[in-house]
Amino acid sequence: MIYQKQRFRINHQNVTLLGVIPSRDKIKIGIIVQIIQKHDQRSGNLTEGTVKRILTLSNFHPYGIKVELNSGKIGRVQNII
Repeated sequence: MIYQKQRFRINHQNVTLLGVIPSRDKIKIGIIVQIIQKHDQRSGNLTEGTVKRILTLSNFHPYGIKVELNSGKIGRVQNII
């Protein structure tokens, strides 16, 4: 008897206090988002701004898609406004 490995696709949907972390296909240049910057990860402070560039290439990241805002701040998207 030959056993085959079964592969299961796990749908990772990380949930923040305000909702599900958006994937890259939902984030467009020019939309208003809330990001969490590296130095704010412990406190959970969110920064709001308009997306200038999308930095993460993959469609999903467990901590959020990394973007640059028009203000020059860089962080991971937690919510779309």
